[in-house]
Amino acid sequence: MPGVFTKLGSCGLIHKLFLVSAVLGVFIYVATLSKISSLGSLNISNAFCNPFNNNIDIDFHGGVGADIRSTIDSMLQKIREEIDISTHHRKDASSQLSGSSLRYYNFLNEILKLMESVQASLVMDDVESNADEGVPPPANQSNSSDTPPADATGLFDQLAEMDNLSVEEIRKYVDIKPNRLGRQNFMGANGTFTSIGHACFSMRDDLEEYMDYNPGQICNDDWKLSHKLMAHGCDPLPRRRCFALAPQQYSRPYPINESMWKLPDDRNVRWSQYKCKNFDCLAAMETRRGFFKCADCFNLTSHESPRWITPVLVDPETNKTTDFMIAEVLAIKPGEIRIGLDFSIGTGSFAARMREHNVTIVSATVNLGAPFNEMIALRGLVPLYLTINHRLPFYDNTLDMIHTTRFLDGWIDLVLLEFTLYDWDRVLRPGGLLWIDSFFCIEEDVGEYQGAFRMLGYKEHKWVVIPKVDKDANEVFFSAVLEKPPRPDRR
Repeated sequence: MPGVFTKLGSCGLIHKLFLVSAVLGVFIYVATLSKISSLGSLNISNAFCNPFNNNIDIDFHGGVGADIRSTIDSMLQKIREEIDISTHHRKDASSQLSGSSLRYYNFLNEILKLMESVQASLVMDDVESNADEGVPPPANQSNSSDTPPADATGLFDQLAEMDNLSVEEIRKYVDIKPNRLGRQNFMGANGTFTSIGHACFSMRDDLEEYMDYNPGQICNDDWKLSHKLMAHGCDPLPRRRCFALAPQQYSRPYPINESMWKLPDDRNVRWSQYKCKNFDCLAAMETRRGFFKCADCFNLTSHESPRWITPVLVDPETNKTTDFMIAEVLAIKPGEIRIGLDFSIGTGSFAARMREHNVTIVSATVNLGAPFNEMIALRGLVPLYLTINHRLPFYDNTLDMIHTTRFLDGWIDLVLLEFTLYDWDRVLRPGGLLWIDSFFCIEEDVGEYQGAFRMLGYKEHKWVVIPKVDKDANEVFFSAVLEKPPRPDRR
């Protein structure tokens, strides 16, 4: 018998049993307090599985509520400490968890998630109670990882809405995935938290349709639905466990020395839900092709080929042009521009021309009624399927250049433009160039838009405004080449 107790003590089983019993005791404690105070019925299973159905109606400013919150805070601390102890005991990469230890570790993580959910539910009830009584939220409230901020109502509402979604694949995707070996992963996390755009919850029907598929089978032909979701803020989209559709007769792409300025093989694109069913249709100057932004981008010979080599738009009165040439822009920082991003609606012609100068450009665009991404890839360039809603997937101070043309135009909200420009500033390295290429807007707004660009405090190498006379005499074109300055660290 002494040997048995020694073995139990060495593996920490007695301590674990005490901890589990204490956690269960908290559940019973909460239920008992609620019943004694006769302040509302409590369905334990529903409250802990769906903490956002606030069936607990307790005065959290009073003694009972304070006791509950204090107990939950204490239990959260003890569970986290136990998880840390289990993790530290197995820091050796060669050690593996036994089956029972792994189950215990996963059990602790599940209990931790439930307890944190209850804690969040109590915070939200406190916020709603204060709002009903006209009490403002406390100023400078600490947003610690243990206690959600008072302004998190919208997030909790969205998470509660997730519980009501009928498609199981969505819930499986967003659930926290604990690490299987019971140790922190190489990123320092105990689990994986998958991403989904917050606006997905306001497009429930579309999201459920997008995620309604058979795992392991071919995905639905729903690229148009996915674009709709992304364009309206459901970005990033959730991943799916199905195989993307591919062209039925995919042929070998053209060699790189041919593909840059030659229309690709029509068989290499899925043309479903496009009005045009081949590249010749897209390149033709016909109406009703299903898109209008960059309408001539598929005409590689007469429209795309001269761009950034020969000025196209020249103001006859001033002889100025907003069409800057690649050679003159690269001459601003000779030999320094090597990698960059083109954030435009296009078919990759800017990247193709920059490639001739040994500069690698990634082309970020979306398929606005035409296969822009496929076209870029088939030309032998790198497409990035990205909306304006998304933070750029590059690290700070890494790119030599960002170029944009006829995309961020006079339609864009000034606040959204500022968020976008600050994100671009984030990824541009000191000394990097921001090339604003033919931004157009109505004349009365040009001052506000130029103010947004000047807000960055960049050095102005080029800055030109000319009238835009092709459609509306009240519009102007604006182009600029700006250099990001070095900034001191905040220490």
